[in-house]
Amino acid sequence: MEHIKRDRYKRIISLCFALVMMGILTGGFAFVWYKYYSETIILPYYRRGNWVLIGIYSLLVYLFFKAYGGFKFGYLKKTDMLYSQLLSVACADFVAYFLISLIGRDFMAVSPIIMLTFADFGFIALWTLVTGRIYFLIYPPRKLMILYGSHQAASLVMKMSRRVDKYMICESISASEDPEKIKELILKYEGVIICDISAEQRNNYVKFCYENSIRSYIAPKISDIIIRGADDIRLFDTPLLLCRNYGLDFEQRFLKRSFDIVFSIIAILLLSPIMIVSAVAVKLYDGGPVLYKQKRLTINGREFNVYKFRSMIVDAEKNSGPVLASDDDPRITPVGKFLRAVRFDEFPQLFNILKGEMSVVGPRPERPELTKLYQEEMPEFEFRLKVKAGLTGYAQVTGVYDTTPYDKLKMDLMYIENYSFRMDLQIIFMTVKTMLFPPKTNAESGEVVISDSVHGKEDDR
Repeated sequence: MEHIKRDRYKRIISLCFALVMMGILTGGFAFVWYKYYSETIILPYYRRGNWVLIGIYSLLVYLFFKAYGGFKFGYLKKTDMLYSQLLSVACADFVAYFLISLIGRDFMAVSPIIMLTFADFGFIALWTLVTGRIYFLIYPPRKLMILYGSHQAASLVMKMSRRVDKYMICESISASEDPEKIKELILKYEGVIICDISAEQRNNYVKFCYENSIRSYIAPKISDIIIRGADDIRLFDTPLLLCRNYGLDFEQRFLKRSFDIVFSIIAILLLSPIMIVSAVAVKLYDGGPVLYKQKRLTINGREFNVYKFRSMIVDAEKNSGPVLASDDDPRITPVGKFLRAVRFDEFPQLFNILKGEMSVVGPRPERPELTKLYQEEMPEFEFRLKVKAGLTGYAQVTGVYDTTPYDKLKMDLMYIENYSFRMDLQIIFMTVKTMLFPPKTNAESGEVVISDSVHGKEDDR
């Protein structure tokens, strides 16, 4: 039970790491402010004014680190943690510079902030390495066993095996074995992974783990995700879970639509130079149409034409019909390859958002033909149509490019059942990170992907 005692101090240790890191970053900004800016502004601050500005910078660091997951010590991989923290401090320093310029009523010297940012980068790289080592020493990988019901557990095992800093899968056993033998085996390890077994069996083993204070990792089913989004109510002295099952309520839809309109207008104005250059490049390459329209599905299964900058040859599907695109697809033009790489081909969807056909955040719109194909194996695939399709989504910032449709469905449902405006904002921030630091595919990470008739890449043109 030693690991249980250690687990109790995890939050305290993570809090200490966060406080030390924020203290050093804030101290660096304070040094730059006093040395290069405080006396050069038109009306220098007194002592408390300087403190307020330094406090505002500390708040910026906190908010950006919170948005990008920079405080998730021991949870994210070292590279993901590094990317999150680098992006967070870059955003904080960027905003701080414009705040200083606003106070100084002119564009102040930018070189001190640039030097600060590079110094922060060096500190964060070292800090990530040191804290990672310390965390590993305090919390070595957990010794786990896996309880499985079918071959589909192999994919989950491979993913967890890639996190050797967190998980050590020592043994596996089929749910068809004798229950007493399984329980005896569970008691030997710090945790158990429960994947794809019957509901009755899972309930029994989850209760057994709870009784013995053993950690359990459960691969959720669709019904589990729906129940997680339920409201707690009471009927006299009887607790109930209320699953409303109609997507977003009126207030949520109103707030989401208002944000979509404001966001799309501002984004169209800011990105119009990039969109004009992209349109000219597409036209000059082969003289074909600039925009590509394709039927997609949005809320309640309504069809609409999604807009994209054309990245393939004209009539790319004339002979093949609807097929999924691959990275080295010969139909992709050189201009289209660049637009796809930097995601510029998606910008025209801002007009879909302004028209009300899409939202900024939501499940990515799928083609009717592919939706029908997916539903043959996953009838629940239409559940994701309870909200508008989105330009970006929870599945896009948490998954990888070749995440299976079933896993994407579960992530989309997690978004729908746990929706909040704050969650939308966080997904938008995480989208920026995903664009700058694209995640590896399962294949690139060395993961074995279970073959399936409907498994494929989501972006299809």
